[in-house]
Amino acid sequence: MKNRTEKLAEKLKLSEIPEKPWTHLIVDFIMKLPVVAGKDAILVVCDRLSKMAHFVAMTEETSVEGLARLF
Repeated sequence: MKNRTEKLAEKLKLSEIPEKPWTHLIVDFIMKLPVVAGKDAILVVCDRLSKMAHFVAMTEETSVEGLARLF
């Protein structure tokens, strides 16, 4: 029987729970969608506490400045 060379896994740590809505956000993109009204992607912004989400139509070619404006 061989000895383990890798470090053993540690105990899981709980994520901190937000106290107020819209202070901890999750941001994601849904890409490669069919083009509708010139848009082919969706920016998803979700609040971790209330699970409320906003969906913003965008294009895949949107610049970083454009994403900041959409956010």
